[in-house]
Amino acid sequence: MADEVRDDLKYTDSHEWLRVEGKVVKVGITDHAQSQLTDIVFVELPEVGKEVKKGDELCVVESVKSVSELYAPITGKIANVNKSLEETPETINESPYDEGWLVEIEVTNKSEIDSLLDSNSYKKII
Repeated sequence: MADEVRDDLKYTDSHEWLRVEGKVVKVGITDHAQSQLTDIVFVELPEVGKEVKKGDELCVVESVKSVSELYAPITGKIANVNKSLEETPETINESPYDEGWLVEIEVTNKSEIDSLLDSNSYKKII
């Protein structure tokens, strides 16, 4: 089955997705990324309130196959984290775009969103 790519999201070439919700963006990993990682067994999330710059390490996702660092796709402050993933990290495999989101970032530089990929550009990468 082809990996799902949603038209209403922005993407990075490192396989994160972003949903822009006003001044906050919700961030997760794409369906393609979770299928490459296979079964996700652990997620290390950042602290709420932490300032991140685009390109900083954001969190760590561990699967039965590998450990992957995820990087902040945008500059801002961690507004919220998906605490439920600490108990059920496999939610990322089951619902990468909905229940399996990782963090919400309060954006400090909206212009960075413009440099992200749209769904068609991301499909060309995968």
